[in-house]
Amino acid sequence: MSASEWYAHKAVADGLFWIQERFYESGNRANIWLLRGSHQDVVIDAGLGLRSLPEYLSAAGLLGDTSGRGRNPLLAVATHVHFDHSGGLHQFAQVGVHKAEVDALSSGDNYETVTWLSDAEVVRAPAPGWRASGYRVKAVQPTHILQEGDVINLGDKQLTVLHMPGHSRGSICLHDKENKMLFSGDTVYDGSMIDWLPYSKISDYVSSCERLVQLVDDGQVEQVLPGHFNTFGPKRLHQLASGYISKAGACHRFSTCAVKSIASLALRVSNSRGAC
Repeated sequence: MSASEWYAHKAVADGLFWIQERFYESGNRANIWLLRGSHQDVVIDAGLGLRSLPEYLSAAGLLGDTSGRGRNPLLAVATHVHFDHSGGLHQFAQVGVHKAEVDALSSGDNYETVTWLSDAEVVRAPAPGWRASGYRVKAVQPTHILQEGDVINLGDKQLTVLHMPGHSRGSICLHDKENKMLFSGDTVYDGSMIDWLPYSKISDYVSSCERLVQLVDDGQVEQVLPGHFNTFGPKRLHQLASGYISKAGACHRFSTCAVKSIASLALRVSNSRGAC
């Protein structure tokens, strides 16, 4: 299957595109965002990497050439290293990830990337003989090691890195302050927040949600472009973040600890089998 068949896209705003993997039918299917700038383009999350995302972007004419000097440099940034967001990073020459998850990505740690993929989720094989049991996130050495407050300069747009741990230890949001857009990754989307994975931490998640609430209260967000599902506005962001804070008490922490232990064991077993 070619890259042009595997992906689909639509324009969301001027210079902003939403991309998805058409034949990965799962709640884990991540949104891929392309934001074009006057001097640099940024891909935010890169999907599974089963077909070439750079090839698709080029063939679909989505990459910027607004500077008059040829095609813009292209940077792929992962909001975190979980497999559904980081699997395609190895296809890019420039890769950014938070410093807390550099080692996991550069070593191809499929435990920390929580690689969990089944044949049933991929409804059309990307290549003859492909099986989910052989899928792994490929190791890649990041060229851009990101941390809180860093600014990714696209020329006419700037994205500020907000370190928002909780879902994972290196989760980030990217904030376009001028246009009040927030690329939120899996820190928040319109669904249940997952805090029971190997490197999830509830106390960090609460702090991150408090920051999200403050962003809304300060009028700094008008549109949220999440890692999964549909976009939403500041009212829904406030509801989701404040809702998580209110439920993260002792009972939730106790039950989450049990689920986390089971999930961690299942991931270790799955990855040990896949490595054989």
